[in-house]
Amino acid sequence: MKNLTIKQTAELLKSKDTILILTHRRPDGDTSGCAAALCRGLRSLGKTAWILENPQLIQKYRSYHQGLTISQVPQGAYLVSVDVASQDMLCMGAQALSVDLLLDHHGSNPGFASQGVIQPDAAACGEIILDLLSAMEVKLDKAMAEAVYVAISTDTGCFRYSNTTSRTLEAAAACLKAGADVYPINKALFETVRLSRLKLNAYMAQHLELLNDGRVALCPIPLAVEQETGVMEDDMEDVSNFARNIEGVELAVTFRTVENGDTKLSIRSSPMYDAAALAVAMGGGGHKAAAGATIHGDYTAARQWILELMHQQGIL
Repeated sequence: MKNLTIKQTAELLKSKDTILILTHRRPDGDTSGCAAALCRGLRSLGKTAWILENPQLIQKYRSYHQGLTISQVPQGAYLVSVDVASQDMLCMGAQALSVDLLLDHHGSNPGFASQGVIQPDAAACGEIILDLLSAMEVKLDKAMAEAVYVAISTDTGCFRYSNTTSRTLEAAAACLKAGADVYPINKALFETVRLSRLKLNAYMAQHLELLNDGRVALCPIPLAVEQETGVMEDDMEDVSNFARNIEGVELAVTFRTVENGDTKLSIRSSPMYDAAALAVAMGGGGHKAAAGATIHGDYTAARQWILELMHQQGIL
């Protein structure tokens, strides 16, 4: 992959007429917010820009994509992925597409497009999008600013995580200056909890496994329990942080059963450990503080594998 500067990327996008933006599977606030902000910014320049519909987009982010999505790839469209760490992480219906340009902040990204920008030091891909919009001389309006704010606030835990930097806070300030109304965003994303999620929290607390004097936590969430408690994907976005937030826990692994029987692992760590090193060894990827992988096997197999990796890496 050819690595581009923000300025080069801005000039490249300004030279295109029709642009299709791709998000990742199980879209979070970063990929959703980035797609919305970039799409609106390109449209403000007179471009024909769309976001490819993502069937897994949860309710809390749908309003940001309203009027911006399309179900099929437009003829001759230039394909841009945002916050997508690898080809197999592209949203359903897009994994076979050839991406022209990728914009990402995952250090584990192999560079699956012909050109792109990868900035592992960015706390969120939203920071890259904000710089790109500025380089394209886009005037940031309220809708764009709120989309960028969603991107950076969700990937930093509302600016609580260790990946938060002065650049992150400056980006948030720029969003507020452009008119972003952040109180309702913060309330919806970080303060509102459905009863079904509280029931799931109770299950997780009861079935949590603590190792290494409480520094490592394993948290299984069987599919049957998700169904019994009635949680929806909207309730599950920050579930990986539940065990990590327990006093004394420095490394937490959450196991979710996927409908086809596979197991999805989400790994969260303090600066003491490297979540990405574990995830990459299991065929996944991510950041040092937050990473994940999906394996073909049940919880027992997933647990055994990651415990072996923890022993190999000197964690246990």
